[in-house]
Amino acid sequence: MTGIKLTVLIVDDTPENIDVLSAVLEGLGCELMVATSGPRALELAGRRRPDLILLDVMMPGMDGFEVCRRLKADMSLAEVPVIFVTARADDISTGFAVGGADYITKPINADEVLARVRHQVERQVLLRDLRDANRSLEERVRERTAELTLANRQLRVEINERRYMQDRLNYLATHDFVTRQHNRGALDAHVSELLARIQRQAGSAVFLLIDIDQFRLVNETCGCIAGDELLRQFAELVAGALSRTDFFARTGGDKFAVVSEDPSEDGGAALARQIHQHISEFEFQWEERAFKLAATIAVVRIQRDIVSFDQLMLMADEAAYRAKREGRGAIVIHDPKRSAAEPHRESINWALVLFDALKQQRLRLYAQRLEPLAAASQGPVPLLHVETLARLWDAVRGKLLMPTQFIAPAERFHLITDIDRWMIDQVIQLLAEVPELHPGIGQVAINLSAISVRDGTLAGYVAGLLARHQVPGRLLCFEITETQAITNLQSATGFMQQLHDLGCRFSLDDFGSGFASFTYLRRLPFDSIKIDGMFVRDMDTDDVHSGMVRSMAEMGRLLGKPVVAECVENERVAGQLRELGIDWAQGFAFHQPEPLTADLLRRWVGVGAVAQQPV
Repeated sequence: MTGIKLTVLIVDDTPENIDVLSAVLEGLGCELMVATSGPRALELAGRRRPDLILLDVMMPGMDGFEVCRRLKADMSLAEVPVIFVTARADDISTGFAVGGADYITKPINADEVLARVRHQVERQVLLRDLRDANRSLEERVRERTAELTLANRQLRVEINERRYMQDRLNYLATHDFVTRQHNRGALDAHVSELLARIQRQAGSAVFLLIDIDQFRLVNETCGCIAGDELLRQFAELVAGALSRTDFFARTGGDKFAVVSEDPSEDGGAALARQIHQHISEFEFQWEERAFKLAATIAVVRIQRDIVSFDQLMLMADEAAYRAKREGRGAIVIHDPKRSAAEPHRESINWALVLFDALKQQRLRLYAQRLEPLAAASQGPVPLLHVETLARLWDAVRGKLLMPTQFIAPAERFHLITDIDRWMIDQVIQLLAEVPELHPGIGQVAINLSAISVRDGTLAGYVAGLLARHQVPGRLLCFEITETQAITNLQSATGFMQQLHDLGCRFSLDDFGSGFASFTYLRRLPFDSIKIDGMFVRDMDTDDVHSGMVRSMAEMGRLLGKPVVAECVENERVAGQLRELGIDWAQGFAFHQPEPLTADLLRRWVGVGAVAQQPV
């Protein structure tokens, strides 16, 4: 460093995060400014221009992405580098899209913070040196015009210095500092130029998106230094499988991209297999540990109907998503015919479909009753228990789409919280229409994404709706699926406790589908558990699944939590569940989901053909 004292603005609504970042940066000798909200950050940046901003993504009110957009819109602040601080991998691409220079993952790791901040500080110092050198150069040229010989010699020296700084600055701007390969910005520029050439003249090329399958395992078990070393070695490995004319870049995280303008006749599959072969022969060594790696590869043929880098990345992401579903080390070639035949899987279409569905009220509210089994049917007063379900009306094809088709795309496009809020709003409004039925309703369950659980404003949103519509919180039960990772147990516990205070309850959905369930049951205040239907559906013919259900039922009894079994499709399974003492059953054997209306609630509560004790 040159001894210049740089100013760093830390923006985070969590004091603990601010303290950690301040402690890490203390050794760099930076002058620190702190803001706990987006508006405050904009105020401080406008009053005193910082050299670097560490910006939290998830903040109440104005989130980090909006703060970055406003900073970049201000000419005086547009060049200030922004490093996003986030716990969600999905935030990384959005952060780069709004102008972010880099990112830091949560939980905060001191080595990672120092490495990324030093990278940006070096860049800022070089920029300052370059500006100073330019000013100094111009002044000396004016002063020494009369002394041409000496001035020319000095000028050559200083021009060489400036060229070095410019070259270094260009390198930092176009290369990833961990792998020393091209970065996403350089990839964008290369692909855009290639697409322009293909539009003007005939040509062929392929795009490969490579995702390391077990990077998180190494990064979390051995630390981020080991993770960076793995990325460096992996990049060298893949680069060794490419020709000199191929363009290779790291797009972010554990993803890399290859652009080849000389593809084989099979459209890039041979190149993908060659890369796989190199990877299969590689073993990553770290502190006496050895890791065998694999990678999923998505292949997209670059043709004239692709007109932008973003469109190409969406197509590659969609193929990568299919590759992940097919298993470790898969190769998937993007097939436009398959996308046309299955438009519900096409990422480009989903962004518009989901946005229009929310804007034009195309979501539908359905419900399925729960059936009380022997252990849950001893109460004297019958109470209704239902689970609400979302359906999406596809106006183009004139049919309803199931949640399995649109929930995953909604999460990828950050629209899942909007869908969750729509569900909560619809259920509470419907319950407000039938206050006379409240005594006969045990609970109405609503599926809730873990992404929504991390939304610091959701608990207040629910509380406000309950108060406005005069609906008792005891009627609501929020189901949080195990398959969605809750990365911040403290915030999840706070969210659940806030709604518990209002009488709401929580159920752990898809229990048994992963190891996380047992951790959540110990550390989060769940009121009931729901066994994953993959074990229940065929337990009458699969002894292993039957044993799993038996074990989970026993765990529920030991924890004192009611147990619900989903996907019950025949009476044989229902009989086994009764013998195991399962409290509740849900599935087509008892009820087919149907549109939830006030009249339907009146009919259900009126006939009393449902449960007696609330879960």
